[in-house]
Amino acid sequence: MKVSLFITCLADVFYPEVGMDVVEVLERAGCEVDFPETQTCCGQPAYSTGYLEDAKEAMKQMMTAFADSEYVITPSGSCAYMFKEYPELFKGDPEWESKAKILADKTYEFSQFLVDVLKMEDVGAAFEGRATYHKSCHMTRLLGVKDAPMTLLKNVEGLELEPLPRSQDCCGFGGTFSVKMGDISSAMVDEKVEHIKETGADVLIGGDCGCLMNIGGRIKREGLPIKVMHLAEVLNKTKA
Repeated sequence: MKVSLFITCLADVFYPEVGMDVVEVLERAGCEVDFPETQTCCGQPAYSTGYLEDAKEAMKQMMTAFADSEYVITPSGSCAYMFKEYPELFKGDPEWESKAKILADKTYEFSQFLVDVLKMEDVGAAFEGRATYHKSCHMTRLLGVKDAPMTLLKNVEGLELEPLPRSQDCCGFGGTFSVKMGDISSAMVDEKVEHIKETGADVLIGGDCGCLMNIGGRIKREGLPIKVMHLAEVLNKTKA
């Protein structure tokens, strides 16, 4: 099976190791992975800020970049969902509507692809630690990926999972929300970190780099001994 990696802006710039982990897990699962180098931003920041026409230029670039891909896999539920928005945004466009639908239909968030397409629940991972999992808003509420990450984590040898209180609550990132509404965002991430501390976990796992950057920043500023990891990093820790 041939798949293309959509790395996302945050992973590319701040968490390149996450992209490498995604590739290695997919390759062990039998996939042939490529990386279309003409990919850029999915357009979400501009779109969310109200600059639709500017965002569409980035969207067209992405449709072109992944035109020949069989599957598009990304370590971000938020960016995956942005691709799912394309058909509605280009509705009625004689040139781009069909291309938007094709890209949306073949795009999957990383854990979603493993569980729902490859039918894998155990990727052979092993990781010793007490962890809790943060559910990102876009992945769960919009993309609808709720069970796949936990299904995979429950099969990681040695991993002790603790439920996160009020796991449905937003961490306060929300892209440009954290910039425009800084005080509210800060209060939200403070509350999220308090709930993480309640679990007694020494590792926080998540599926979106934006959330991990936001929560991880607050954890670091508080000097807490809690490691922040993307789901792909955990799944790429293999059994001896």
